[in-house]
Amino acid sequence: MAKNDQTPAETPQAPEPTGPTIRIRMDERDLKTSYANGFRTSATADEVILDFGLNMPVPAKPPSQPDQADVQADREIIFHVTDRVILNYYSAKRLALTLGQLVRRHEERFGEVELDESKRVRGGS
Repeated sequence: MAKNDQTPAETPQAPEPTGPTIRIRMDERDLKTSYANGFRTSATADEVILDFGLNMPVPAKPPSQPDQADVQADREIIFHVTDRVILNYYSAKRLALTLGQLVRRHEERFGEVELDESKRVRGGS
């Protein structure tokens, strides 16, 4: 039998870990919880910067004159940044992979998360 022609019983297994076992204990005494419905990303050569906050629509002004009928053109959203997280690229990649897996599991259980808002709206108002 050729060197690469192994039967399933001969397939090499992943090596057992030989280093010490590391136990991680979580210290959540200073934990704070924030809600964000928006984010902004930026980066440097060494770091990924994630800003989290709230997208808040500015209430539309009622038309003061008949020629100002198109209020939609004046819509504005304020992004109120409340939290900033700075990661190195290794942590950013691990976060991206973990979030991808989390969303995939959610969609397998509950269906696709639709990003296009116009496709999420049901019925008329």
